[in-house]
Amino acid sequence: MSIQGKNTVARWYVVHTYSGYENKVAANLEKMVENRKMHDIIQDIRIPMETVTEVNNNETRVYERKMFPGYVLVKMVMSDDSWFVVRNITGVTGFVGPEAKATPLTNEEVEALGVEVMTVSLPYNVGDTVKVTSGPFEGYVGSVDALAPEKNRVTVVVSMFGRETPLELELDQVAPLE
Repeated sequence: MSIQGKNTVARWYVVHTYSGYENKVAANLEKMVENRKMHDIIQDIRIPMETVTEVNNNETRVYERKMFPGYVLVKMVMSDDSWFVVRNITGVTGFVGPEAKATPLTNEEVEALGVEVMTVSLPYNVGDTVKVTSGPFEGYVGSVDALAPEKNRVTVVVSMFGRETPLELELDQVAPLE
């Protein structure tokens, strides 16, 4: 029985635990990974936390609490072995997904949770001359006016009908002019 075939890319999965067992599950899973030398398959284990400031009777108290009680995030390469190891840790009730089938988080979900910061490396900067490579303005040449990598957007100013016109495009729709 193969969970997801021969997958070699590590993705983030949500593991459901008994409430209050999150730290114990994470510690036991880390110990199991260490003992079985599975660092390349199960790469990271996190319990999402948030900082809370509470004011009570003019006293300010700052503490961290679990964002999702009863859940642990695991970055792993899904295979029969990794599924079995995680699933059989004491306190784990299963993976989150339809019909108890482990479903990885999307990149957008991972970023929104702040679990892993994804960096975007662009071959151009503000002021560089670029060429539009796709879309209705394909072939136009202009200069980069603004970058918003977190929104996957770039603003390019092109000359259209003798006027400077800003175009808002996706990052992969433009390339540096060679």
